Amino acid sequence: MELASIVRAAGALEQHLCTVQQRALTAIAQCRTAALGATVSRCDHCGEVEIRYHSCRNRHCPKCQTLAKERWLAARTAELLPVPYFHVVFTLPHALNPLAQGNPRLIYTLLFSSAAATLERFAEDPKWLGAELGVTMILHTWSQALEQHLHVHCLVSAGGLSAAGQWRASKPHFLFPVRALSRVFRGKLLSGLEQAQMRGALKLAEGQASLQPPEAFAALLRTLRAQEWVVYAKQPFAGPQQVLAYLARYTHRIAISNDRLLSDEDGLVRFRYRDRRRGNRPRTMTLSREEFLRRFLLHVLPTGFMRIRHFGLFANRTRAAKLAAARSALKQPAPKPVPPETPVDFLRRVRGIDITRCTHCRHGHLHIVAITRPAWWSARLTTGPPQ
Repeated sequence: MELASIVRAAGALEQHLCTVQQRALTAIAQCRTAALGATVSRCDHCGEVEIRYHSCRNRHCPKCQTLAKERWLAARTAELLPVPYFHVVFTLPHALNPLAQGNPRLIYTLLFSSAAATLERFAEDPKWLGAELGVTMILHTWSQALEQHLHVHCLVSAGGLSAAGQWRASKPHFLFPVRALSRVFRGKLLSGLEQAQMRGALKLAEGQASLQPPEAFAALLRTLRAQEWVVYAKQPFAGPQQVLAYLARYTHRIAISNDRLLSDEDGLVRFRYRDRRRGNRPRTMTLSREEFLRRFLLHVLPTGFMRIRHFGLFANRTRAAKLAAARSALKQPAPKPVPPETPVDFLRRVRGIDITRCTHCRHGHLHIVAITRPAWWSARLTTGPPQ
């Protein structure tokens, strides 16, 4: 059972789709089919011909994320500092879901910036740390039942680099007070939301006309300020290896994987999920095919939006210099440079398979004899480039 088969069975959806959603569904339906072309190889021992269809490489496709995840983890391995790490989660109230549906890029960006600014404010306070943290954030927008549940998972170093170039470790098993974190986070995000409303940057999705008057939006802000927001902090990890094993569960996940799908019969899709309201118990949910895809499309990210971001010591622009200073303060040597792996070596290490070995005779090796182009390639050649 695959998500691609559900998408193909649904055909053209009646609901209006934006361009990025339509592209995601098209890519998922065509992934590893003749529509995307193929590589044709022949065995040098038995002469068997093997055809391997190309992947779509769309980040919302459940069949195209394993290798991307492993490549990302391999790149991050050399950057982790030899210190404990905390797991912190910032969650938005569900009352903001309608605004997120109409303004996904703005709300997701506010979520990132507000969470990062909150951690930075507490980290620079000498009462708590007085140093700059290393933070990696990963955006998730779903619950196990495919409902909208906006939150960021943060991997935070248990300590930071002071302005004087010294490493300051956090208290054992404690980073920052969770209740204070949630209130500062709430204030920063609602302030950014109010400024966006004043600039006229907020767009309302269909059925949200009730938020159009200024009084209605002000009432929403008062309601959000009156409730406690959820910020979760977990005990620190034992070391970098445990951190990497944990990150592998979160980095390149999509809303639902193929192994959770059970059936698609008579227009009804059945899938497994865990009910967190009832002790995380495993349950089965049945949705109509249209409702299932509607929920899935809620979690398609805007074009070009980066769902994994780095702040502080891990910020992309200053990462090399700051990590070198942090290792110097920790009196740790710089990691040895790792030569880039070839695709063959990479798959042999990660998946334990040799893609050059013939799957028919198990003795010979495959050699590429032809590459077929995707279906859209010939159409582009006939039309030619734009004048």
